[in-house]
Amino acid sequence: MMKIFFYKTILVAIVFFIAFKLTVGSLINQAENKIKNLTSKENVELFKNKIREEMVTAIEKENYINDEDAILIKKFLKKVKSELE
Repeated sequence: MMKIFFYKTILVAIVFFIAFKLTVGSLINQAENKIKNLTSKENVELFKNKIREEMVTAIEKENYINDEDAILIKKFLKKVKSELE
């Protein structure tokens, strides 16, 4: 009787492990692959170049943000500065 219980317990543990690897394990692997792709040297260079391009276009524009946003940002920065003092 104890022998059958032991075999069933081992079987359930193996099935649970396989099910876990097929479901949660694959999701973890996908997330790890996405993180590796984002931090690869080529993608880092791609991000740097994209940021540089955006900075160049921002510098070339006469007004990068509208007046309302400028006022809002100025008030926000003033408040942060006063809280830091």
